[in-house]
Amino acid sequence: MSAQSSAGIKTLLEAEKEAQEIVQKARAYRTQRLKAARSEAAKEIEEYKKQQEKKFNEFVAQHSGDTTKLESDAAAQVEKEVAAVKEAASKNADKVVDDLVKAILTPAPKLHINA
Repeated sequence: MSAQSSAGIKTLLEAEKEAQEIVQKARAYRTQRLKAARSEAAKEIEEYKKQQEKKFNEFVAQHSGDTTKLESDAAAQVEKEVAAVKEAASKNADKVVDDLVKAILTPAPKLHINA
C-alpha cells in the first residue's frame, strides 16, 4: 500500500507543480498585458493631447486676428469722438470764455446757508 500511496503522492506533487507553473505563466501574462495596456493608454493619451493642443492653437490663430481688428475699430471710434469733442470745444470756446469773464466780473453776493 505504501508503494501505491507514494505513487499517488508523487502524481499529486507533479500535478501541483504543473498547476503552479500554469498559475505563474498566467500571472506573467497578466503582468505583461497590464504593461502593454498602460503603454497603449499612454500613447492614446499623448495622441489625444496633441490633437487638443492642435485644435487650441488653431482656435487661437483664428481668433487672435479678431482682436487686432477690434482694436483698430475701437481706435478709429475714439479718434472720431476726440475730433467731435475738439470741434465742439473750438465752436464754444468764445462763449465759455465770455461766461467765465462775466461770472468773475459780476459778483452776485448771497448769504451762506449756515449764516
